[in-house]
Amino acid sequence: MIVNLIVIFMGIVLVNNFVLSQFLGICSFLGVSNKMSSSIGMGGAVVFVMVIAELVTWPVMQLLNKFEIGYLQTVVFILVIAALVQFVEMFMKKYLPALQKALGIFLPLITTNCAILGATINAISYGYSYIESVVYAFGAGVGYMVAMVLFAGIREEKLNNMDAIPTPFKGVGIILVAASIMALSFMGFTGMFQ
Repeated sequence: MIVNLIVIFMGIVLVNNFVLSQFLGICSFLGVSNKMSSSIGMGGAVVFVMVIAELVTWPVMQLLNKFEIGYLQTVVFILVIAALVQFVEMFMKKYLPALQKALGIFLPLITTNCAILGATINAISYGYSYIESVVYAFGAGVGYMVAMVLFAGIREEKLNNMDAIPTPFKGVGIILVAASIMALSFMGFTGMFQ
């Protein structure tokens, strides 16, 4: 059982990383990853919301299936995630106002972050048990945070301080090139965890 949970966790963090391999959550990944502090804060918020969303949506899905209305899954999950994000935003506004201001519009965008919705739907569609689905969601959040922090390090240290970038690549162009090279590097983990 423990080995299976470790494989699920490591597989979603390294091999099936939501941002770098499944391309879910790209909007906030590209928008917030310009500073390390905001990347860590956004990554932490995504991990928290993903885990709590999975804790809530898995039993809700069992209830929907019991009443044979599983087709409402996406709508119900979005409502649950929206409510959770509102709680996170209220908490940050009260206790972490600087981080809440740094995240700006991207914090409410967690509500429609397809990585969170993807984690909840994937865990159910893969047939994971309750514990496995929570580990999957935690791993997906950690993978998202790892990608954000690594990319923030690249952007802060290298991309923002380079003068040799050709004019056509300056701005968004070089950011997308760097993100794609980073995604290619994560492809090296393919096959490690089945």
